[in-house]
Formats: sequence, structure tokens, C-alpha cells
Amino acid sequence: MAEHRLVTTSAGRIHLVEQGEGPLVLLVHGFPESWYSWRHQLPVLAAAGYRVAAIDVQGYGRSSKPGDLSAYRMLNLVEDNVAVVQALGEQTAVIIGHDWGANIAADSALLRPDVFSAVGLLSVPYAPRGGPRPSEIFAQIGGPEQEFYVSYFQEPGRAEAEIEPDVRGWLAGFYAALSADTMPSADAPDPHFVSPGGKLRDRFPADRQPTWLTNDDLDVYATEFERTGLSGGLARYRNMDRDWEDLAAHDGAPITQPSLFIGGELDASTTWMADAIKAYPETLPGLVSSHILEGCGHWIQQERRDEVNELLTSWLSSLPAERRV
Repeated sequence: MAEHRLVTTSAGRIHLVEQGEGPLVLLVHGFPESWYSWRHQLPVLAAAGYRVAAIDVQGYGRSSKPGDLSAYRMLNLVEDNVAVVQALGEQTAVIIGHDWGANIAADSALLRPDVFSAVGLLSVPYAPRGGPRPSEIFAQIGGPEQEFYVSYFQEPGRAEAEIEPDVRGWLAGFYAALSADTMPSADAPDPHFVSPGGKLRDRFPADRQPTWLTNDDLDVYATEFERTGLSGGLARYRNMDRDWEDLAAHDGAPITQPSLFIGGELDASTTWMADAIKAYPETLPGLVSSHILEGCGHWIQQERRDEVNELLTSWLSSLPAERRV
């Protein structure tokens, strides 16, 4: 059975859900989710012989929510992951992340190869630090007629004013907008952009719920965000320039540990970053396998749980014994 725990970190506390015995596998969620997005992986990986811990990232769920925006910088989130491994009495772990969790997992592996022996990335490819300041790049993507969602999220308080009056409805629309079976058609307005004077949810599908998302699932997510608010989760977007500065010494750096990538064919994170995937021979020289799931959207481990579980267990079993302890 899965067990809820709180462990101490420099940020205060990290909440996690743990199941199984064996080599430690740390699961890191993205936005706007929680440990619950790994509910289909926890029992399967535990049954395969692993001790699995799915965390609430700082700012989410029952984990600490610092008031200082800079507390959510990537360096601190990496420290949190190291602290979790140590609090669980282990010295090393395999780390797997989805969405923002993929970035957190990648940087954890990059900065602490002594702790994270292998890394799995879901939905968001690894792209080494480099190029211009992130906020400058994102400001140019939308152009004068629409604003890119990342820029929209970066302004403190702005997205909260849209989301928090109707957390459940907003989450339902956001999940639907990026799910394969409910996303807008190719000729509809892109839900990754905001029209001048509008809101992001203006482009979300209405009255459509993805098949992977039950009402009970939606209740779990909504209840947590209604309690915590969205600022903790949105803080990740608001630290991108700070992360770019913090990681300057790692410009262009590859991740050399054994790695895995799984993306969705219909996920903008995969299609927009196709060049990052092509660069894997240089940026992920330890890549064991890379997969694009046909007809899959962004919420990959929930949309296609069985395929993802099979790929994860196969990859984990392929790792050298010294990488799994």
C-alpha cells in the first residue's frame, strides 16, 4: 500500500507518497499537477521491485510554500530532491519527471550525478542551458496579436486572477486543451496563447473532459489547488530567468547518465522541441531509448498509462545494477 510521508528539506518540508521496496525511484510532477499524476505508476513500479516515491514539488499540495519567489529557483528544487533521497535513507536514486518535472529531473541529474544515477524525461525534452534570456525569447513568440502562455504566467498575480475564482473549471479546461482526445482542432485558436485583453481559458475546449480524467481525479487536483492557490506552481515560470543566470556555468552541458525520453505525438512540448530531440546524441549521450507515442497528448503517464508503465519498467530493468542502487 502507498504511504504518505513528510520529509524535511531546507525549504521546510516535502510531502511524498511512497510504495514498494528496492532501489529508489523518485517521481517529479509538472504543472498544474501533484504527486497524484503518478497514481498509475506507483503500484506498477513497486510491483516490479522498486521503492517509488512521488513528491509534491515545493509550492504544491502538502509541501512547503515559501513566500519568497526566489525560493522556487531550480537550484533549490534540486536540493529538495537530494534531501528527499537522504531522508529516505538512500544515497542514490533514479529520477523521472514529467512536464516541469522533466526539467527538474534533468537538472537534478546534471547538477548532482553523484546522487541521481539515471534520468527519465516525459513530455518535455532535455535542452541544455543556452541562448538569450528566456523571458526575451518567450516575449517574441506570440507577436503583437497574441501572447505566449509562458509570458502570461510569468507576471505575478495575473494568471491567479484568472484561475482562482474557478479552479476546478480552469483545470478541467487546461487538461482538456492538451489531451489528445479533447484538444482543439488544428484550425482552432491555439490554447497556448492569449488574445489581447483576453484570458488563457478563452481558448480551452468547453464541456469536454478527457477520458483519462474522472470527476474524482479532477476533484483531487482541484481540492489541492483551491487550498494552496496557484502561486506556488506558477513560481516555476517566474524563475526561468533566475535559473538561466544560476546555471550559466553549465551552458550547453550534456547529461551523461543513462536516460530515457517518452513524448506524445500531439504534444506541443514534443513538436516545438523537435530539434532538442534530434540533438540527443550530443546532449544525452547516455540515452537508452527514446519514444514518441502515436496519438498521445501532453498528460502522457495518465493518457497512456499502460504503455508508459511498460516503457518505464523495461528501461529500469535495463539499467546496470550499480545504477539501480
